[in-house]
Amino acid sequence: MIEATWIWAILGTILIALEILAIGTLYVLWFGIAAICLAIATWLFPNIPYAIQLIIFAILSLGSLAIWRRYYKRTDANSPIGQSQGEEIGRIGTVVETTSPAQNGLIRFTQGLMGSREWAAVSDEVIEINSQAKVVAVEGNALRITKIS
Repeated sequence: MIEATWIWAILGTILIALEILAIGTLYVLWFGIAAICLAIATWLFPNIPYAIQLIIFAILSLGSLAIWRRYYKRTDANSPIGQSQGEEIGRIGTVVETTSPAQNGLIRFTQGLMGSREWAAVSDEVIEINSQAKVVAVEGNALRITKIS
């Protein structure tokens, strides 16, 4: 019969490999680490009864999972990677294609904005070519602008 040390070591290795290869949620990882810890414990103390081994496994697994859940800070899945965080609001540029409520135009900045100097522009008013305009919002891939008086 296989020793308990090897059973726990194999179980821990399988759970950690499963986490790395397939799942990626980090939940199974804690069960694998608990099994490896129990393999070490049964190697150091080979006479631990099976019932106590299972209780230790449950305590280690659920305890480490609970501690991890408490301190784990999930990053926002909707993070705007590659997008600015509002720095474009208030920027002033020159309209190079007339914009109106019925037609998108084009605005140019002297210094690049979010990686480009020219952007599609939308407006609630008619803004003629060579007029100065200010960015008031970002709407998809276009900038909402308003005419500077």
